[in-house]
Amino acid sequence: MTIAEGDTLPEATFRTMGPDGIQTLSAKDVFGGKKVVLFAVPGAFTPTCHLKHLPGFIGSADAFKAKGVDDVVCLAVNDPFVLSTWAEATGAGDKVTILSDGNAEFTKKIGMDFDGSGVGLGTRSKRYAMVVEDGTVKVLKTEENPGEANVSDAESMLAAL
Repeated sequence: MTIAEGDTLPEATFRTMGPDGIQTLSAKDVFGGKKVVLFAVPGAFTPTCHLKHLPGFIGSADAFKAKGVDDVVCLAVNDPFVLSTWAEATGAGDKVTILSDGNAEFTKKIGMDFDGSGVGLGTRSKRYAMVVEDGTVKVLKTEENPGEANVSDAESMLAAL
């Protein structure tokens, strides 16, 4: 099953680096009672993710806040150590929350996983973006090709709001 507009997101566990090490967040922690723009990338430091997708959301963070978005969240099937380093390298700071779905638990539950083992990547997330209000998907944009960010980019998501 692939998640669709109108669906409620499943419960899942996410990880992020905090001041005292790895922190665990639930889907309720991330989405409960909030308007969130969630975008997923196949992998930190990969060309489209690193040079286009994440930077677009970092640069548009204030515009999302102005449209009533409580948080902009980037999700990747990478470990929290890699994602913490990626956040530092890109200057994501407090503009984009970067979460690890290291075991692809959430990604598989919503049907957004793909097999990247042919190029040594293992299980990865499709590239997509969604607007989530209190855990319900309101807008969903999925890329046909994981190497492109044409419909799930920040500009497209701002227009969808």
